[in-house]
Amino acid sequence: MKEKKESRVRIFGNNFYALKTLWQISKSRVIHMAVSNILHYVQWIFMSIYFLRYVIGAIENEAPFGEIMTVIGICFAVCCSTAIYWSYLKATVYPYTENKIYRCLYRKLYTKARNVELRCFEDAEFYNRYTMALENSADKMISSVRMLFEVLFGAVAALAAFWSMFSIDPYSVLFVISPIIGNFVFGRLMNKIWGGRYADTVKNNRIADYVNRVMHLAEYAKEIRYSNIHSLMMKRYNDAMDSNVKVADKYAGKGIVYNWAQNVTTFALVFEGIMIYSAYRTIVSQTMSLAELAIMFSAMNTSSWMLFCMFNNITEAMKNGQFLEYFRTFMEYEEKIPEDMDGIIPEKIRSVEFKNVCFEYKENKPVINNLSFKIEGEKVCALVGHNGAGKSTIIKLLFRLYDPTSGEILVNGINIKEYNLKAYRRQFSAAFQDYRVMAMTVRDNVIMGEKLDEPNETAKRALKCAGVWDKISSLPDGMDTVMTKEFDNNGAVLSGGEQQKIVVARAFAQQTSLKIFDEPSSALDPIAEYELYKGIMNESKGHITLFISHRLSSVKDADEVFMLENGTVIEQGTHRQLMAMGGKYCEMFTKQAQNYLADENYKEGAAV
Repeated sequence: MKEKKESRVRIFGNNFYALKTLWQISKSRVIHMAVSNILHYVQWIFMSIYFLRYVIGAIENEAPFGEIMTVIGICFAVCCSTAIYWSYLKATVYPYTENKIYRCLYRKLYTKARNVELRCFEDAEFYNRYTMALENSADKMISSVRMLFEVLFGAVAALAAFWSMFSIDPYSVLFVISPIIGNFVFGRLMNKIWGGRYADTVKNNRIADYVNRVMHLAEYAKEIRYSNIHSLMMKRYNDAMDSNVKVADKYAGKGIVYNWAQNVTTFALVFEGIMIYSAYRTIVSQTMSLAELAIMFSAMNTSSWMLFCMFNNITEAMKNGQFLEYFRTFMEYEEKIPEDMDGIIPEKIRSVEFKNVCFEYKENKPVINNLSFKIEGEKVCALVGHNGAGKSTIIKLLFRLYDPTSGEILVNGINIKEYNLKAYRRQFSAAFQDYRVMAMTVRDNVIMGEKLDEPNETAKRALKCAGVWDKISSLPDGMDTVMTKEFDNNGAVLSGGEQQKIVVARAFAQQTSLKIFDEPSSALDPIAEYELYKGIMNESKGHITLFISHRLSSVKDADEVFMLENGTVIEQGTHRQLMAMGGKYCEMFTKQAQNYLADENYKEGAAV
């Protein structure tokens, strides 16, 4: 029970967290929202109670018509002025500040996302929190602050309405008990229904969102057209929507009853009660004037609506607080491998050593098992082995995307945990197997935001080394051609092999002391693969080159080859040495060679 109370307090407290966050981003937006709310409630109370009291009193006392018209004219001018102010807010202040809020909030989110460990994005629960944090965060943040002001200033305005009633008849305030109880009790019950309905539809909505992505993303377009996946996706979508209908049916009965009870206790009972009471005092006991009756009824109407709005705003604030909990939890997550942690600034990488390294992912299944090897000097080295041998995981550990479960990784004889992470990663450039080409120009796809003295020449040289310059130079806009057609109908859609070469060019373009190529030829034919590795070898001077492959024809010229199996090195040496050993490497090379070479050429290749 205590935990639930603390949870509700934190959920509502998220609205104050939103206020603090928005104040840091845009003080003017917060101030204008506060002023706007104050003016709204002041005008509401004044016009519905005090102005009405003045007009009726003036008429009863036979005040001069000119005096009454003067007051009405002043009130009209004030209303017009506030209307101009609100128009100014909607047309100028709000669009400008919303742009600033969106920019700052999502910059915070993206920066945080960049700094959290890779394992977080491979954790379904954490990834769900991240996607929920991204979903309408800015809108929810603004809405939270607005609802918070509505609640705070609405409560003050309701008290002002109560005081007006109390000044006429102290006992009339008792009629306020009904809407307070009605809104508090049935409002909370309605909030529980909303929370339950939302929780029960999360999974279904995720399925619907997934189907939506499949149906509109270009990468799925071919599968949708040549397979029956469309009907399967539509079935999943319809099943999810049908489940949402069942959820709505589940809560519909209670929702109708609670909403009816809330409206009756807030309006019907109050209005009927106050009318009967006021009529009795006016007609029977003759202790209330018609003017006081009108003011009493108007004040009761105003206070009831204010209470109704206030409790609804509290409900909305709780809803916003629940959404903001995802944002707040994500932003408060403490990175296990913080990028900005103080540490040694690394020199040029001269050696890399894995010492008795073990590593396992979340499922507690070892991926790297007591791995030890060392690379020294400006060598070209290769990690080879079957799929699942741990090759790509080694690179993740070297990049410090993960930390080993045990053992240590040394660079220049120093544990990589002692380095400043950001500076350490700047020593690497890589072309990964699961590459992504951005919807930017070819030049930007190669340079990737690096500040270079001659970006055009650097990009051109890198594209030549990767063997794709002839293709790029033949495009109408050359390196200024935008990749993909997502934002530009004139964008280029290159083949998988050509895109992979552009990714390889990224590694060539960066002046780093260790270049990594993770299956850089997986989308290439044998001839293109040969040309690519020839380019890699030609550019291998002045740094360590490490490439990963399970196609062994590409590693014959490497200075050192590490054969991996079950997350550990089982064989090590040059291609010639490993072939002479006749072990796993020789067996794997032999099987692959038979697929490409005739018997005569195969024997010659195996003897190299």
